[in-house]
Amino acid sequence: MRTLSRRGAIGLGVGGAAALGLAGCGTLNPSDGPRPASGSATPGNKPGSQAHRARPIGDGSTSYTGKQPGQPAKPEPLGPGQTPPQFVVFSWDGAGEVGNGLFPRFLDLAKEHGAHMTFFLSGLYLLPESKKRLYDPPNNPVGASDIGYLTDEHVKATLTNVHRAWLEGHEIGTHFNGHFCGGYGSVGNWTPQQWRSEIDQAKSFVKEWRTNTGWTDLPSLPFDYDKELVGGRTPCLLGQDNLLPTAKELGWRYDASSPGGRQVWPEKKGGLWDLPLQQIPFPGRSFEVLSMDYNMLANQSVNSTNAPSYNYPAWRKQSADAYISGFKRAYETNRAPFFIGNHFEHWNGGIYMDAVEQALKHIAAEKEKGEDVRLVSFRQFVDWMDVQKPEVLEKLRGLDVGQTPAGGWASYLKETSGNAA
Repeated sequence: MRTLSRRGAIGLGVGGAAALGLAGCGTLNPSDGPRPASGSATPGNKPGSQAHRARPIGDGSTSYTGKQPGQPAKPEPLGPGQTPPQFVVFSWDGAGEVGNGLFPRFLDLAKEHGAHMTFFLSGLYLLPESKKRLYDPPNNPVGASDIGYLTDEHVKATLTNVHRAWLEGHEIGTHFNGHFCGGYGSVGNWTPQQWRSEIDQAKSFVKEWRTNTGWTDLPSLPFDYDKELVGGRTPCLLGQDNLLPTAKELGWRYDASSPGGRQVWPEKKGGLWDLPLQQIPFPGRSFEVLSMDYNMLANQSVNSTNAPSYNYPAWRKQSADAYISGFKRAYETNRAPFFIGNHFEHWNGGIYMDAVEQALKHIAAEKEKGEDVRLVSFRQFVDWMDVQKPEVLEKLRGLDVGQTPAGGWASYLKETSGNAA
């Protein structure tokens, strides 16, 4: 069993099988891949438009524009005997656009299939490298970061795509800042107070990008980040225990940092919904893999992001089949929500991006058949969880991985009543 030097965290196997579950988050490298113009045009200022209604916040980096567009109908509690929906959440760590066109590619794909996603934005991706000394990371030198700062061109591209993402109904969470996974400065060693400093800085880089860059040619981000930010995912899935008290104090609603989760219905931890990456079948292997592109890479190419290309077709298929197998196992049995994590990276020729796209299209095809499959953000998912009756959630949690409800859903959830959680 092999691990990555600073990016990984071993996950536990399911059913006694050894699994190499590496909670990796790769570095966005501005030199990777071609550099076509990325993003799409920002909305105009026509009367009645979202931009026209914008009310600047602070220095005008963000603005209040009213209710977020594209949101689903207000969630309702499950009725007695009703089959729960199959929720699927695609999420993205870092959410920086470095000229490889991946951010707009998946925004386009989501729009085509009526999907919403969560983008865990790294605050440093909106901070020019010339201003890096504004960042004071806990237990690390001022300005340090284990991920690269973006070029000005790519900061602008990231702003453009984050702007578009929110207007199209997606959630903007946080992946914090410097992505420290090893040594004394690792996020795994941070105290609750240090997490508060990191979060305050991540928010400030989003809320003050205009001051930090001096740019006046880009529109404000169309949301109030103090209200928008209700959850995140830590670097390498480290440090959750000390993050949670701070997250609760800030009014966050969920955390997506648990490693090695299983495909069962979630519960709260430290007052927040605990929404982990999950162990899913890994076709052709005797163990399961965490539901993230980087973990598949680590198992297939042993840490290499540029392995020999003759491997790519088989690895692309194996990765897509893993996601689809995870979806099918939940959808056909306990209907546990399915969480997938990704990075905007062209690792191993971009095969993981292709695999994610193939999986999303497969899942969307089930939705488009009229089945109750919902491709949502983490925020939209916890909106639904928060209105469910306690006894319904307890019954759902009683189903193990791949376990079908005895007698079918109509029987299993028949005797449920009471008030919402």
